Amino acid sequence: MLSFVLPTEEDTVALGRRLAHIARKGDVFALFGTLGMGKSVLARAFVQELTAVVEVPSPTFTLVQSYEASDFDIYHFDLYRIKSPEEIFEIGMEEALYEGVSLIEWPEKMGGFLPQNVIKVTIANHPQGRKLCIETKSSDFIERLKCL
Repeated sequence: MLSFVLPTEEDTVALGRRLAHIARKGDVFALFGTLGMGKSVLARAFVQELTAVVEVPSPTFTLVQSYEASDFDIYHFDLYRIKSPEEIFEIGMEEALYEGVSLIEWPEKMGGFLPQNVIKVTIANHPQGRKLCIETKSSDFIERLKCL
């Protein structure tokens, strides 16, 4: 596990940008944290770093937004409003998990459909701001994390 203390929102943005540069097609970032922890801030910085998109709205009502980057498409999911794990198939998540890079807010809503090799990003309160922890079983991603 790799941990970062992020005193400001700008620090969260900077880490989102750095993560974008080590992402590869097929990566699934599961963004855990309560409301207001900075999941959308991290995802927005990630998308903006790899695309020319300026406005990156949270997909709270659309459930998914997709963006075209040079090496892969980026899928930003917000599962807060889904009622059952099976709903992920109605929004095209299966294809996104394999064809691009996925950023999933509220991944716990997927239940047993959350892939085993996800990159688990947990953001929590910390006395100095936020604490972000990254965990994964992917040895390939662990190697890429060394660049951070």
